[in-house]
Amino acid sequence: MKKAILRLATLILVLIVGSSIVMAEEDKPTASADVGVFDKYVWRGYELSDDSVVIQPSITMSYKDFSLNLWGNLDTRMDNDTHSNQFNETDMTLSYDKEFGPVCLGVGYIYYGLDDADDSEEIYLSIGIDTILSPTLTAYRETAHLPSWYFIFAVSHSFELPKDITLDLAGSVGYYYADNADDFAEYNSQLEASNDPYRSFHDGLVSIGLTIPLTEYMTLSPVVSYSFPLTGDADNHIAAVNPYSDDSDYVYGGATVSIAF
Repeated sequence: MKKAILRLATLILVLIVGSSIVMAEEDKPTASADVGVFDKYVWRGYELSDDSVVIQPSITMSYKDFSLNLWGNLDTRMDNDTHSNQFNETDMTLSYDKEFGPVCLGVGYIYYGLDDADDSEEIYLSIGIDTILSPTLTAYRETAHLPSWYFIFAVSHSFELPKDITLDLAGSVGYYYADNADDFAEYNSQLEASNDPYRSFHDGLVSIGLTIPLTEYMTLSPVVSYSFPLTGDADNHIAAVNPYSDDSDYVYGGATVSIAF
């Protein structure tokens, strides 16, 4: 399935680049690439790596209001018996974002290509406002095998420092609404699945980082983050589904090198 994702993404990239040949200079596509290295992989409050460094490359191609992103996760200790590296996730995101004055609306599709788990698909809709703290609300709908909604409200702000460095602060809160308990159950304090679907304020995330220009087109962004459950139900759920421990809150960090061209 990952090969199919890459073939589709390559075809879309070719079409975007090809179409730009007949366009004016200002209509040419733009591209960026990132490589992040972190001491833990945490996604929506879930720990997805076991005491291992993860390397997460990403490339984005944009044309007008459309974007295509490919993102991957390399776990440097996926197999605890042999300590072998494993590239265990490849995601593709297609998105469209349009500004209406200070309001930005976005819609997109995400395909999560996973090893040792069922692949996942989501569609999402977002609305953001270009004002203080840049508030953004995004609704995700899982359409594959775990029918549920995930809502996230995020804020962020950057402070200018000397030499064009910025201090970046961000925070978010998430809410899960599962359709049924068979696919996405609530857990009790003994970490046993109940007959109720999981519906709760889920995870909080706060982070502090820097954006440091290295060259005209390259930046370095170190960051430290803290992920934590928002409620007792979220604490039970995150701990119960954690394959590595019964932890539910995590401090982790790393750095990303970004190139725009």
